[in-house]
Amino acid sequence: MSQFDSGWGSAPSTNYEQLAERFRPLFARIRQGAIERELQRQLPFEQIEWLKQSGFTALRVPPEYGGSGVTLPELFNLLTELAEADSNLVQSIRGHLGFVENVLNGENGQRREKWLPLLGRGDIVGPAWSEAGDVKQQEFSTQVRRSGKQWRLDGTKFYTTGSLYSDWIDVGITDEKGETAAVTVSRTADGVSVIDDWNGFGQTLTASGTAVFDNVLLTEDEIYSESKFRYAPGFYQLIHLATLAGIGRAQSNELAGQVAARKRTYSIGNGPRVAQDPQILQVVGRVRGAAYASGAIVLKSAEALQRAFDARFAGDEQQEVQVNAIAELEVSQSLNVVSDLILNATTIIFDALGASATLKPLALDRFWRNARTLSSHNPRIYKDRIVGDFAVNGTLPPAQWRIGVVDKG
Repeated sequence: MSQFDSGWGSAPSTNYEQLAERFRPLFARIRQGAIERELQRQLPFEQIEWLKQSGFTALRVPPEYGGSGVTLPELFNLLTELAEADSNLVQSIRGHLGFVENVLNGENGQRREKWLPLLGRGDIVGPAWSEAGDVKQQEFSTQVRRSGKQWRLDGTKFYTTGSLYSDWIDVGITDEKGETAAVTVSRTADGVSVIDDWNGFGQTLTASGTAVFDNVLLTEDEIYSESKFRYAPGFYQLIHLATLAGIGRAQSNELAGQVAARKRTYSIGNGPRVAQDPQILQVVGRVRGAAYASGAIVLKSAEALQRAFDARFAGDEQQEVQVNAIAELEVSQSLNVVSDLILNATTIIFDALGASATLKPLALDRFWRNARTLSSHNPRIYKDRIVGDFAVNGTLPPAQWRIGVVDKG
């Protein structure tokens, strides 16, 4: 059934349905085992491999390199559909999608020619940028040092989401000059260890734990200093919002199915069956409305990111800066609306089902746990202030940002 016929609104392009039909059977397979994986904490190695083999991880890679060359609205719409099947998988490839976007926007032609064929064949690149503890805000404790004609990489990272499932790991470093740089190393290289120690209460299957780099041997051409693409903050944040929209759809469908099948009803209710009780139907409608609105907002924000991508190659620096700032603003305006809609919906689903809905085998708590975890990234409390500052003072949103201890020296 098409997105339009399912009631989720119009597709992002005229050829979207043909594109989506390639992946919907795969999404259905992923959905079948989602609850069992959640209950048993089965890491989705097999499902990630399905995504690789299907070409999903190469969606943005140009066709001449083996990808599909999809637009950003098409990508984010597909991410919402995947998140409806299992939100853990979208989160697990988030760093990879950002790496692909960085290569597409990069000025280093040699780097593009190295990585686009690898990405086109399905290779996944996981992230290792965040560091835990009292690290400085403007530098990484993970560093490279010269060792003869080669280099050595040492350091520890956390929030390395999906790197356990990856072929490569992109590592944020401080180089010998004290400047921020990066290196992309094989996940199986000597000295690289990825540890499944993520113990958050949500998104439990994303392997968002620790990566250790112990005396990892590098060549100088593996180190690069190319900065992140300009719309990276909005891009990474919108992946969270697409995931939330997918969670909204999933819980809406599960809620509707359970209400339709429910035989017992309260004597103080409004009908012989729960499916005929207008108050219960009202709750179902609110949950579905939250999912619909979230998906529509995600798609609109994706259009803003597409304009930022297009501006990258238009040759007008001033226009590119402005378009990127507005794209960040649009995502910021979307963030708390989508988060609030889905967080509220994850709570009120229980109003339509009663105490039996809290039984563990149903795993309905996963929707709130996952949504709450996603909504805790990149503190959303700051976004409304940024939007308000633009509305009142015309202040454009800040560009790239970091977390850490402020160096007062």
